[in-house]
Formats: sequence, structure tokens, C-alpha cells
Amino acid sequence: MIALNEPSALVAVDRTKARALGIDGGEVWEQTDKGLDIDRFQAPNEVHLAVTARCPVGCQGCYMDARPDRHHPTFEELASRLRSLAGQGVFRVAFGGGEALIRDDLCELATLARELGLEATMTTSGLGLTAERAKSFGDFAQINVSWDGPGHVHEQVRGVGRGAREMAVRAIEHLVQADVPVGINMVLTRQSFDSLEQGARQAAAFGAQELQLLRYKPAGRATLEYQARRLTLEQREELPGRLRSIVKQGLIRLRIDCSMIPFFSRDPESDVAAMQRWGVQGCEGGRSLMTVGAKGRASPCSFWRDRDDYKAKSLSEAWERDAAMKGFRDFAAEPSEPCSTCSLRPVCRGGCRVVAKHLLGSAWLSDPECPRVVRYGLGKP
Repeated sequence: MIALNEPSALVAVDRTKARALGIDGGEVWEQTDKGLDIDRFQAPNEVHLAVTARCPVGCQGCYMDARPDRHHPTFEELASRLRSLAGQGVFRVAFGGGEALIRDDLCELATLARELGLEATMTTSGLGLTAERAKSFGDFAQINVSWDGPGHVHEQVRGVGRGAREMAVRAIEHLVQADVPVGINMVLTRQSFDSLEQGARQAAAFGAQELQLLRYKPAGRATLEYQARRLTLEQREELPGRLRSIVKQGLIRLRIDCSMIPFFSRDPESDVAAMQRWGVQGCEGGRSLMTVGAKGRASPCSFWRDRDDYKAKSLSEAWERDAAMKGFRDFAAEPSEPCSTCSLRPVCRGGCRVVAKHLLGSAWLSDPECPRVVRYGLGKP
């Protein structure tokens, strides 16, 4: 994997190209080259780093159950974690929370990350972001603001009072005016699904560079009303067509999170070869993605809550030996039916482990919300 500055991208190359660039893997390359079909990379490409577990907003669907009195690591603790990740060879670190903006030292953290060779991004609700502070975020490669739809959809999805939508929109405007690259994160629920195209148009009008669609997942406070908020089976099957319509209209650049790939399982227009060619992947937890919580505990996914007794001495050791990391990798390598015979398996990797754990009681079963799994008789419509 090679990081490019212009354009900003991670590119996968084979050994021949790598050697032409002056890179040689030595003994590691004596084995058969599996290309990208491997259980894990030597280090995660991206790490989601919780810079705090505190947040005063109180969104009903908060996957961290963030509250004002939660753990808040020191600058020194976070700096140590950044140095450790840079030493592993990580490319990108995504700051999150809780609400990251409650930290006064965000700029210093982003500057340190950049000095260490890490590309820093951030996700925020926009809480209290001023035009002046937005101008100080030049060391961030991109900042994503959580905005879940036009009108009152945002408040409905978040379960918060009036004013939350205006706060998010104001933050987007401040960042655009400060020439900070802005993305928008939109959580898809059954309540917001019909506003998807309108939301894409509005996101483009705001000046956002991309719209990232996120699957509603059962973690933290989101477990309380999960059944009532998750997409219906009909919406899951309709989603690929909705996304194609937005792309064909050229409304805005779209990204979907890795847990949405199963929704393409019954889509007749899905082109697995094209997905592979363009690097579209399902669950990357434990393979190229790692998350680090506010207390420094590493996990394969930000939504993963199960904890084993193993306490890694370092983040690099956690990447190598953590039981949850291994579980994610093992399932992706040998998923159960009907995933094992699905044509989408090379890119889907078995769907969401968090959803399977919540609905079926075991993370090591096929994603029960995948339309193909539902039709097979093992899923949850």
C-alpha cells in the first residue's frame, strides 16, 4: 500500500511495481503473493482514535453512550498513541469521540499527527464550532460533520431537540469558508431513507466534498430503539438503486460504510469484479482497520463492545494477537452459509459482526440483515 499526496489516496501495487519504486519486502516476499486476498495487513491502513468519550449533546443513537462525565485522555496519552501508530506504519488516523470539539488541543494533535506522517481527519457534530476556530484546522485532511438529513430529519434521527440541525449546518459553512475539506456523515434509518436524494442535493449545496452514508448499528444507546430505527428489508433491497440514481445525476461523491455492502447481495446490477478493481470492501475490522478507544483499548471496530481477558502491552501487539481481531479475520476467511457460496463474498466479507451479535447472539454468523441471508431463511427481516 502506497500513500500518494496528489491526489490524496492509498494505492495498492504488486511486488513488481513496489521494487520499481525502490521497495523490497525481503523475507516477507518469499511467500506466494496473495495480492489483497489476505487476512490482515502488516499494520492497519486507518485507525479510528477516540480523543474523548465525553459529549454533552445526548443523541439517542450514540454508539459510544458518550456523556459529559466519561473518560477524557490527556494530550500526552493521545500523543503517545499517535507515535505508536506512526511507528506501526499506519497511514491515516480519524479523530472522533464523544465530541472531539470539546478538546482545546485538537490543532496540536492534528499538527503532531502530520509531523509523524499520519493523515488526520475528524468527525464532529459541529458543537460550538466558530468561524475563527475553523480557520485553525488546516492540518486536517478532511473534517466530517454529522448531518442526517434536511428539514427535521436530523433531529428525528438524533433524537435531540431543535437547534441541532442548525448547529451542524453552521459548522459545515464555517469549514467551507475556511477552505477546510468537508464531508458529511449521514446515518441511514427507516425514518431518513426517503430523504436520501434530497439530502444528497442539500449536502452538495452546502459545499461538501462527499457524502458518507452510515448504517445504523446496535451499539451504545442505539440498542434501545434499534428494531424501530434500522432499515426495513424493502429499504435495504432498494438502496443500491437509490445510490445509482444519485451517482448518475452527479449530485455529489458518495461513500458508503463497509457494513452496507451486504445490501448489494440480491442486486442484479452488482459487478463484483468492478468492486474489487475499485477497492470496494465490506467489513475491514482487523484486516486494514483498527479502532482505539478513549482509554487506549484497541478493537477491530468502533462498535465492537465484547472484551476478552487479554490485555495487549501495545497497539501493535493488539493488532497481532487480540482475540476479537482474530475472530473478525477468521470469519471473513471462512464465513458460514449462505455467505460461503455468495458471489459477493470476496468484497462483502460476511457483513456486520456487530449486527449479527446483537440479533443472533453470536458474531460469527452471517449478517442477519443481508437481504440474501433473509431470503435464505436465516436473517431478520
